[in-house]
Amino acid sequence: MSTAKALREGSAQKRAAILGAARQLFLTDGFDRSSVDAVAARAGVSKRTVYDYFGDKQTLLRAVVQTSGQALITTIRRTLDDTLSGLRGPDQLEDALTAFSMRISTEMLGSAEYATLQRLIQNASGHLSGLEQDAIDNAPEEAMAERFAELARAGLLHAPDPRLAADHFIALTFGVALNRLRSANAAEDTRVRPLIVEGVRAFLRAYQPTP
Repeated sequence: MSTAKALREGSAQKRAAILGAARQLFLTDGFDRSSVDAVAARAGVSKRTVYDYFGDKQTLLRAVVQTSGQALITTIRRTLDDTLSGLRGPDQLEDALTAFSMRISTEMLGSAEYATLQRLIQNASGHLSGLEQDAIDNAPEEAMAERFAELARAGLLHAPDPRLAADHFIALTFGVALNRLRSANAAEDTRVRPLIVEGVRAFLRAYQPTP
């Protein structure tokens, strides 16, 4: 069915029910085997309501992925605010960056939401455009780059390219843990924290301002 017609915003409760039902079915049955009829039945709405709210199944998939991705970005931004705000000097950076990394490794990388998003993208990658996947994949780095730019303006980091700094930071911390241990969940593996601590120190050796 075409998505050319205007879609309804509709009831927030019904929209959430449709998204939740679609997410469950896309994960358990796969995108191709999940029908709009099944989504509607599980959500307790009519098939017409699903089409009115989302237009077609592929648009519904994008909405499910975007909703899961946004939940993770909210976690990242909240953690950035909690750990990397109000810093007064470079001497606070190591502890702050380590605290940020440890929280992300448990609250985000170890969360069911993160695992769900990864499975959705993997199972339905053929139905998402490259641009859509790039936007999801790059969102954490972009959020971190914004904060690194703020720290650079405050004189706490030397980061002419904040996005590159974010890429380096992730590679040195979560990336090392994932490559070596196949997990960055510090709550489940005590080997994660030492890797993150050393990664933060390596990052600061490269990005701390020259006295």
